Amino acid sequence: MKTSDSGHVNKSHKVMHKTSDIGILGGTFDPIHLGHLNPAKELLKWLGLDHLVLMPAAIPPHKAGTSASAQQRAQMVKLACEQEKVFHCDERELKRQSTSYTLDTLLEIKKEHPHQRIFFVIGMDSLFTFTKWHKWQEILTLCHLVVNTRPGYELADMPADTRQLLARHQVTDVSALKQSLAGNIILAPESRWDISSTQIRQQLKSGLDCQSLLPAPVLAYIRQHQLYR
Repeated sequence: MKTSDSGHVNKSHKVMHKTSDIGILGGTFDPIHLGHLNPAKELLKWLGLDHLVLMPAAIPPHKAGTSASAQQRAQMVKLACEQEKVFHCDERELKRQSTSYTLDTLLEIKKEHPHQRIFFVIGMDSLFTFTKWHKWQEILTLCHLVVNTRPGYELADMPADTRQLLARHQVTDVSALKQSLAGNIILAPESRWDISSTQIRQQLKSGLDCQSLLPAPVLAYIRQHQLYR
């Protein structure tokens, strides 16, 4: 989540009170798919979390545009959350009228929950560019970074500044991660789910079957609104 993404403010705020730790997965979710949801469920178990907040990004600074509208992407996230009660949609970023940065969202959440630990989940591609993010040093004062690893991003290809970042902040087990409120980075076990939204959009445009890649209500919504044609 280079920018931020969030869902129903009231609902997600209530959810965050249920656990001492807050897990956040942000993304464009264009569309949300099982390559997001299944690794997220694995992460929940690995981190010992009860819930994960999914935050659809409004106007990501790092992306020129999305295929579905912000409202449509949020609705697809909500449909996925209805199927999986461990997920909750937070739309706060969609309410912003300007570019939405991760830092802004984390500052808001930390103000609301000053004593709770935040696990901010990003992909390996985002880790490789993290030192280019808006005020990235401040981000690390507010949360721990949990990096979803997947095929295609080799550690040998890691930029030098990312290597230096890991040398300063990386921990290798969850118990070490939980010894402080913020400032650490951990690489999660590699997920078997190597699916991208780009791949799914291409398959949908070509009329190929995506039933095994998308939650059924999300696929039904895409068909109903003729998205990604």
